[in-house]
Amino acid sequence: MTSDFASFDGHIWLNCAHQGPLPLRAAHAAAEAVAWKQRPFELTQERFRGVPTRLRQALGRLVSASPDDVVLANSASYGLHLVANGMPWRAGDEVVVMDTDFPSDILPWLRLEARGVVVRRARPRGYVFEPDELAALLGPNTRLLCLTWVHSFSGWAIDLDAIGRLCCERDVAFVVNASQAIGARPLDVSAAPVDAVISVGFKWLCGPYGTGFCWLRPAFREQLEPQKAYWLSMLTADDLQGDVDVRLKAGVGIRAFDVFGTANFFNFVPWTASVELLLERGIPAIADHDERLVARFLDRLDRAKYSVTSPLEPPRRSTLVVFSHVDGTRTQAAYDALLRANIHGAMRTGRIRVSPHLHNTPDDIDRAIDVLNRV
Repeated sequence: MTSDFASFDGHIWLNCAHQGPLPLRAAHAAAEAVAWKQRPFELTQERFRGVPTRLRQALGRLVSASPDDVVLANSASYGLHLVANGMPWRAGDEVVVMDTDFPSDILPWLRLEARGVVVRRARPRGYVFEPDELAALLGPNTRLLCLTWVHSFSGWAIDLDAIGRLCCERDVAFVVNASQAIGARPLDVSAAPVDAVISVGFKWLCGPYGTGFCWLRPAFREQLEPQKAYWLSMLTADDLQGDVDVRLKAGVGIRAFDVFGTANFFNFVPWTASVELLLERGIPAIADHDERLVARFLDRLDRAKYSVTSPLEPPRRSTLVVFSHVDGTRTQAAYDALLRANIHGAMRTGRIRVSPHLHNTPDDIDRAIDVLNRV
């Protein structure tokens, strides 16, 4: 899988939880899209229609969904705001979020407080909510639960199925931010008990920054009111050739929720190439590769020197490994040692986070461990 990426010139990128590397194929696709803009007569109507269609089809395959249920977006926040602003809220309705979640999973709901919606920010007893905690939290006024599938700050994965079943029993909409999981672990939304899945495209899906998508279960989507009237969701350039019929049209389907500029050649053309590459390699095979790298890292990390925050075993273990030096004053020194060796992870909430993906090798892991175990 490493042959799918450019040379890193001696650097080791262990920070896919922040940005995934753009594959060579995607870089070539981006260059082709730039060439279209250089010669704008190549920006044909077929390409304006084909770019979003091909991406929507690839994303549908990625999560085992119909393309007609996939919203094209530019971030995870786009999908979260789409749901937050489109729901038919009543005063007294409650949204439950995890107070220690990533900010994008909390902020969109806070604006609803001005409309009388109660946002309940609860702290889990561990790093993420367990089903029994939520069973006690979800009350008669709870309309929606928003959680991250894999927690950015700890690497813990929630029990998606158990929590989803609980929400179904309580008639609570379940919105999942899958940005730290999609592309690194399989998801079949036709079987998962979730109502909406949102994700960025620039982490484990290895797309350009400014990409994302949202899947909406059809029955849930019917509750949402579109918040904009984008002309390309209702008309085409061909419709401008004669008398222009400007009116709100019903029946435009998922396009009513898309981000503006769905042809977005510079971002969506290379992102489509990245997603199609991942599909060719197979998400289960990629998940196995990533799991072996994580297991190797944890097996070889000196536990006398480092305390691991993230889970040590599947299924709650993810591709994010979060740890700190047992001497808290040495954690920054360990992180700095990695950087001096051109090994790139991240510092989050006072801990080191590494997140390997399909471009990494066992040797990358061994080099990182060698640096860490000498601190």
